[in-house]
Parts: sequence; structure tokens; C-alpha cells
Amino acid sequence: MIEGLIKGMVYIQFQDIMGTTPLSWFPDELDEQLRMLCGIKAVSLLTGEESHIPKSLTTIPIPSRNMKAMLKFMKWEDKSRRGGIGQSTIVVLFHESDDVIFYKAKQYLEDVFEDHADRIKSLEIKHAPTVEYEREILNLQKHIKYVLRDLKDKELIKKDSEAFPSIDSINPQALDYKFKIVVSGEPRVGKTSTILRFTDNAFTRTYLPTLGVNISEKAIKINDQLVQLVLWDIAGQSKFEKMRVHFYQGMEATLLIFDLTNRESFFSVIDWYEDIKTNMLQPKRIIGALIGNKSDLEEKREVEYQMAVQLADKLNLNYIETSALTGENVNQMFLNITHEIIESIKSEDQI
Repeated sequence: MIEGLIKGMVYIQFQDIMGTTPLSWFPDELDEQLRMLCGIKAVSLLTGEESHIPKSLTTIPIPSRNMKAMLKFMKWEDKSRRGGIGQSTIVVLFHESDDVIFYKAKQYLEDVFEDHADRIKSLEIKHAPTVEYEREILNLQKHIKYVLRDLKDKELIKKDSEAFPSIDSINPQALDYKFKIVVSGEPRVGKTSTILRFTDNAFTRTYLPTLGVNISEKAIKINDQLVQLVLWDIAGQSKFEKMRVHFYQGMEATLLIFDLTNRESFFSVIDWYEDIKTNMLQPKRIIGALIGNKSDLEEKREVEYQMAVQLADKLNLNYIETSALTGENVNQMFLNITHEIIESIKSEDQI
């Protein structure tokens, strides 16, 4: 699995007159159009940031190829260039379905990229031949694979906790309940990172490309009852709209997530709620919660607490604010929704 995660790598120089020049790439057969597209995407990002060079790794989408790209930008003094500055970037390409793996690995890859970036800058300063850049890119690829393999191994051997036992250690016959929970909301509100924070399953998910959905599982023990949660991370892209009837079929609950620092994502919650109602095969009360994510960015908040509570009341949902970054309220959110589903089932049984 690890061998196939990296779809390609490109080292791109930014030239004063020629624009961008892909100097080295892997594999050798990586098509020219994709190499040039990487350069265009990198320049567009810098233009949008008013030529500010990001210090940390940056991830951007390449929707036309169903890919994403992780970029490491570099800058160094070079008196032979206009402005006395040289600039370049390393691009690592991966399939969009594997974004959560690279999201999880990002903090561990920062130092790896930094070390190789320093060596590449040294090559640039001494105007080294192309073969030395190629060697450095291949070495970086090996180090990235090492980090990914190490993370996968650690994920597979992680210890159970009493409240959250490992799925692999559970006899299916011991389960009291199995619930499908749909996690929906606009792109970039933190759906995937929230699920990753809760499950820590980057490598053991299932991706359904025809539906644009990632499926993760997590076991919960609540009130001495063993529950398996099957979490459907729904793509926000419009190209999957016609498939959504399949998303909601058999759903026990939904989590509607918005970004507390983005008012537009909050206003779109109504559309997602109506989408669920429209596509449910058997109309029933929607069990779920409204989630305000990124509570750690209080200084950038655009949605007031009371405003979100009012919308949750209108939709007959609970409201909770979370941070996928710090983990605040994430576990509690899933415990709450599981408890609500169980209580709903018990109420129906009594009728």
C-alpha cells in the first residue's frame, strides 16, 4: 500500500522570464502536462499570497486529475537573479482519497522536507548538475515512505482503551449496535480531520470512488453496551450530488459540520439539512448534531455561539463546538450522538 501512495514528485524552479521550469521529476514517465500544471498551481498560490513564501508544508487540490499536491517552497539568496533571490518548490502528488493519510503525516514530514530543502538550496547556490537534484528527490521519496510506513505500523498496533476498544479485537457477535453516521458539510470545514482525530484511522479506511466517500469505523463502549460506529465522510463536491441518495440510505444520524471562521459554511448547513431530508428514502426525524469546528481559532470567529444555537434549535439538533486540531469535545461529540441514537431506539421499542 505504501508504495502506491506517492503518485509523483516534481522539483520546480521559478524563473524570472521563463515562468516555471520542472527540473526533476519522478517517475520518469510523469506526463509533461501534469508537470506544467504543478508549476502553474504553485505560482498561482504564491500570487494569491502576494509572493509570501509559506514556511510550512502546503496542500492544494488538483481536481482535474483527482489528485492533491503537497508543496514545500524554498527561497535563497542568488545575486545572479533579478532581485537577488532564487525560488523553487518540491511537489508531492497523491490521490485525493489519500488526503487524510498525508494530513496525519504532515507534522512528521515537516522536518523531513526541511532537511532536503536545505540540501537542495545548497545545490542551487553552487549551480549543481540536474542529476544531483534527481538524486535528492529520490532520497526524499524514500524518507517520505519511511515516515508513512512507520505511521501505518503504529496505527495498526495501537492499544485499546476501555471506552474505545479496537475494531479488530471485537467479535461481531459481541456488538450490541452498529450505527451508520453521515458526516457532511462544505469542503475544508474539517470533516476529515474531525473523523481522523476521533478514529486515528488514516490507513484502514475504505474509499468508494464512485460515491466520493471515505468510510471509517470506531467502536464505543457506552453504558456497558458495545457499539460500532461506521462514519461516512461525504465529499462536498457538486459532482457527487446525484449519488447522495446512497449516502443517506440506512443512516442512523448525521453530523452537520461548519467552520466557525467561515460564515458561508454556516449558512450552507440549511442546504445540507434539506439535502438529507430530500434524499432519505423513508422520511423520519433526523437525529444528529450541528458542529461548529475550529473553536481553537477564537480570534478568527465569524459565527457567534448564540447564532449557531438558534439554528440548531430550528433544526431540532444539538449544538456543540469542537476543535479537530486540539481534540476539544471531539470524543464527547461522538459519545453524545451514540447515546442519542440508543435512546431513540429504546423509545421506538416502547411504542
